Amino acid sequence: MRRAVAAMGVAGAAAWVWPAPLPLAPRIAERAGIRCRLLRAEGVALTFDDGPHPEGTPATLDILAAAGATATFFLVGEQVARWPGIAAEIAAAGHEIALHGYHHRLLLRRRVASLASDLDRAWDTLAEASGREPTLYRPPYGVFSSGALRLVRRRGWEPLLWSSWGRDWGARETPAAIARRATRNLSAGDVVLLHDADHYSAPDSWRRTVGALPLILDAVAELGEPFVPATQAT
Repeated sequence: MRRAVAAMGVAGAAAWVWPAPLPLAPRIAERAGIRCRLLRAEGVALTFDDGPHPEGTPATLDILAAAGATATFFLVGEQVARWPGIAAEIAAAGHEIALHGYHHRLLLRRRVASLASDLDRAWDTLAEASGREPTLYRPPYGVFSSGALRLVRRRGWEPLLWSSWGRDWGARETPAAIARRATRNLSAGDVVLLHDADHYSAPDSWRRTVGALPLILDAVAELGEPFVPATQAT
């Protein structure tokens, strides 16, 4: 009996965590119905997580504006509550608003009921500040639980990960290294993950992202592809 109960516990835990490695396995994520690329091999989607930030987001917006580039910002509700005006500026500049939760916490440690409250609060906060109704969701750290994935889909939102990333959150990163990783094998249809904030990463990491951004924009321009919103992943 004890072995049976233990086996059930292991099976339940495995079922809960199975989506967790998907950010490292894009092909498996796609088979599970979680997109990492645009649906059509046309354009490149730049995405920024963890904002808004009082310095990083305006600096990012300025560079995007100078290049005539559109991006998608996965905003955190608790940061939008602190700087609602910046969320409004993102929307006013024509960029896409997307959900990254209210609190930036690993979903594997959260019960579905708690997460449901978090996501509802985040959606309301983002919608009120930006005047937009988000339909895309990316979890903190890109890690889903099975319960979270079902919840997001019941809400009618589209889960989205990424196909390319700069890994720009570390203290020892450089703009050149971030740009090199973000654009390695870059092709039409890619979704690029970057961060315009340092709320949950190394202090001032956003400065290195801002330094890398012009290099990334140049690489996309060399492809001859337009910058598109990540909703084209749906």
